[in-house]
Amino acid sequence: MLLCTPLFLFLLCTFFHFLYFFPQTETQSPRHGGESVAEVLRAHGVKFVFTLVGGHISPILVACEKLGIRIVDTRHEATAVFAADAVARLSGTVGVAAVTAGPGLTNTVTAVKNAQMAESPLLLLGGAAATLLQGRGALQDIDQMSLFKPLCKFCASVRSVKDIAITVRKALAIAQSGTPGPVFIEFPIDTLYPFHLVSKEFGVKNPPKGIMGKVVTWYLHNHLKNLFAGAWETRDVSPLPVHIPQATDNQVQKCIELVSRAKKPVILLGSQATLPPTPTDDIRAALESLGIPCFLGGMSRGMLGRNSPLHIRQNRSDALKEADLVLLAGTVCDFRLSYGRVLNRRSRIIAVNRDKTQLLKNSDMFWKPTVAIQGDAGSFLLRLSKGLKGHTCPEDWPQSLKAGDVTKEKANRRKADEKTDRHLNPLSVLHRVDELMADDSIIVADGGDFVGSAAYIMRPRGPLRWLDPGAFGTLGVGGGFALGAKLCRPESEVWIIYGDGSLGYSVAEFDTFTRHKTPVIALVGNDACWSQIAREQVPILGSNVACGLAFTDYHIVADGYGGKGTLIGREDEDKLDGIIKEAQKETRQGRATLLNVLIGKTNFREGSISV
Repeated sequence: MLLCTPLFLFLLCTFFHFLYFFPQTETQSPRHGGESVAEVLRAHGVKFVFTLVGGHISPILVACEKLGIRIVDTRHEATAVFAADAVARLSGTVGVAAVTAGPGLTNTVTAVKNAQMAESPLLLLGGAAATLLQGRGALQDIDQMSLFKPLCKFCASVRSVKDIAITVRKALAIAQSGTPGPVFIEFPIDTLYPFHLVSKEFGVKNPPKGIMGKVVTWYLHNHLKNLFAGAWETRDVSPLPVHIPQATDNQVQKCIELVSRAKKPVILLGSQATLPPTPTDDIRAALESLGIPCFLGGMSRGMLGRNSPLHIRQNRSDALKEADLVLLAGTVCDFRLSYGRVLNRRSRIIAVNRDKTQLLKNSDMFWKPTVAIQGDAGSFLLRLSKGLKGHTCPEDWPQSLKAGDVTKEKANRRKADEKTDRHLNPLSVLHRVDELMADDSIIVADGGDFVGSAAYIMRPRGPLRWLDPGAFGTLGVGGGFALGAKLCRPESEVWIIYGDGSLGYSVAEFDTFTRHKTPVIALVGNDACWSQIAREQVPILGSNVACGLAFTDYHIVADGYGGKGTLIGREDEDKLDGIIKEAQKETRQGRATLLNVLIGKTNFREGSISV
């Protein structure tokens, strides 16, 4: 009989043993796993958690709010992740987003991939079906781990409440170590709610009769007690060490010698140069000490201020052809550098990057580094500057490049003065905004053709004041990036430069701006078209199919969400300065504004393509 079998006796003994030794305080405590998450986040200096609420994650949100962490709820999960990405870039900490299971998480995929390619340290917290119900058809139960493993540096599924603290600490350290990037933790719903609620859900309403009923009941009871065993023991929540790779002394010395012999050196600075631990002000001082002309990309835009003689904005390809030494400081030889083909094969090339794969990308085909350093670009620049103290770049070299800049920008200005067939000249609008924008402004770039033009015309006032998607080039970042930026820098003007196509992804976040009192200014270049695509599709394939939009009343949409919208057409050209200043005044008074600018077509950037 089953009652006499060794298996039954073992199970029976195990049951009574566990029942006797399991701490009763675990079953009586009103605490829940969300509190453990919140304690670790607070200990790591996290100020904001971005979310779109869902029952799977409610304990995390409630616990964070109780500990003083601001919960910022958005109208789309992708926006929550984009906002966390912006916070990571601007604050030097890990950005945090929490979303519910299943579709809540799948809605974040594009934003998480963007953070991965932009190398932003980001923690994504996701709900999940209960531990015993995974794979059994529970609500919103999918294989989330397989989905996020290719996108994240670290993925974990919490299996007991006591593991929450160490798992979150580990994830935060990994997000910042080496090459920063996103990490993901899923929390089965039974690891987040209090014992008495989970026990009630686990209870067997109509257990099978006989010995099988007793075994099933015991199994569920045992699982529950394992889930909460040691849950509220005191645990360390302080940050774990963060590893940042550094150049060796020999590598730095070799680079000092190469730079000291160069007559026409150039620095290409990428977003990695803005990463902690080196303050951006120190990097700026190092660049000015080196005296080498710089091309700035990504988050490094604005590193040298608005009018630095060392910041070269135009004619990069021509400069690279002449250069005898090129320093790629966090810059990658991908499509943005024509896979390395724009580099002069006779040039000495120093490449510095935290990621070995990015460091050597396409070096097997189109270019070869003279020195390749897997290390932090910012601290490398400081050491290089210190080693070259007293050495200066020949003055005629940056002056000649700057002269080319002036010539090109004068041509751009003349192009801005031309009349378009209808509506306003987009270049003229961008010039006016650039001249009137406050000195502390942060510019968020979210669009194709209009934003491509803005990159040539608008000048960030300082470091960490330009936010664009990065290498992934995704649209839809505007609402989230602006939200995160305004929360990090509430005293700054935050401008979103939108194409009318990209605006559609996040215009609903004007509701978020209103509810969370984060007034930003959106400048929409409305040409009723996906122009970045049309500029190649039409001449190459002879069709405008799917490229056309309408001159939609986006300003009315902003009004509907509690903001202030303004339509600007050719008849308003003489009043443009006043309209811009009024929008700035509105934001100072706490109201998000949208300038719906009807623009015409120009041949500026003719020949640029979108693939």
